Amino acid sequence: MSLKQVPLHHIHQQLGAKIVPFAGFEMPVRYSSDLDEHNTVRNAVGMFDVSHMGEFILKGEGALDLIQRVSANDASILFDGKVQYSYLPNGRGGIVDDLLVYRISQTEYMLVVNASNIEKDWNWISQYASEYALTMVNVSDDMCLFAVQGPLAAKALQSLTPADLESMDYYTFEKTDFAGYANVIVSATGYTGAGGFEIYVSNHQAEGVWNAIMEAAGPFGIKPIGLGARDTLRLEMGYNLYGNDITDETSPIEAGLGWVTKFTHDFIDADVLKAQKQQGVPRKLVGFELLDRGVPRGHYELTDADSNKIGEVTSGTQSPTLGKGVGLGYIQTAFSKPGTEIFVKVRDRLLKAQVVKPPFVKQ
Repeated sequence: MSLKQVPLHHIHQQLGAKIVPFAGFEMPVRYSSDLDEHNTVRNAVGMFDVSHMGEFILKGEGALDLIQRVSANDASILFDGKVQYSYLPNGRGGIVDDLLVYRISQTEYMLVVNASNIEKDWNWISQYASEYALTMVNVSDDMCLFAVQGPLAAKALQSLTPADLESMDYYTFEKTDFAGYANVIVSATGYTGAGGFEIYVSNHQAEGVWNAIMEAAGPFGIKPIGLGARDTLRLEMGYNLYGNDITDETSPIEAGLGWVTKFTHDFIDADVLKAQKQQGVPRKLVGFELLDRGVPRGHYELTDADSNKIGEVTSGTQSPTLGKGVGLGYIQTAFSKPGTEIFVKVRDRLLKAQVVKPPFVKQ
């Protein structure tokens, strides 16, 4: 299968980005160094082109009912301009994908899904859509998404829009004028824990908006940021990555997604997940910090002091902010309490670690 390119691929090439295959796309993984880009976002402001993400528009009287059927969070509590984190249960106790639900109006919603799952999610939701009065449009190929992240993001972008960015609540959005274009979605969301915004624009607006942001935010030290730093930033916050920490085979209750599993409505797998929540689960996704020097990587074994396997790393890295190894992994519930001593098996060595409740970096 040939790899797709984001509409601004030529700009990333001009900027000297290292391009790698990711989720079916050719994507910029870094422009300078992962460490420099990570610190830019944590301390100032950076911009990611995440136009590989998928967007579906659901419109009609049945839009909310369909969302309530296929997703575990309760979308009925949303108001216009509110965003919600949720996931799609897969009918077998696992997860089709995690996603964001945007309420544009009482009868119009936007679902934002992971790039690697666009076709899978579309097919999954579509099989239920015929039962409801709505139209569903996959606009993924027509939209670009820029994530402007960091503590200076609001100040850096304010000259481009009449929306009051400083006063926008986390997980809300506005359709507003931005960089001379109308009806741009400016969303106070992100995958870094550093604060900031995600800007949804149509493809024909993308280059103009990218250039306007780089120019307006230049005095604030903005830099383009690649997927390498995106991964270390999200890991420092303990945010799940689909395909690593959550999959079709992982239970959302094991994965710590009980907080977005609302039994106030009937949804796919509700009975199974309710039973798991009440009875407990044999393993849990936990955060951990290494006490010994080393870097945990996906699929490394987690063990007890006697080197008995008790779990497995799903994501791991050297935290640029903390200067030590951190990770996420599934572990037997008996070892899941914060402060519990565990070990990461790196080749023949056992590296001492302890279970920690994320985020690892407190903002």
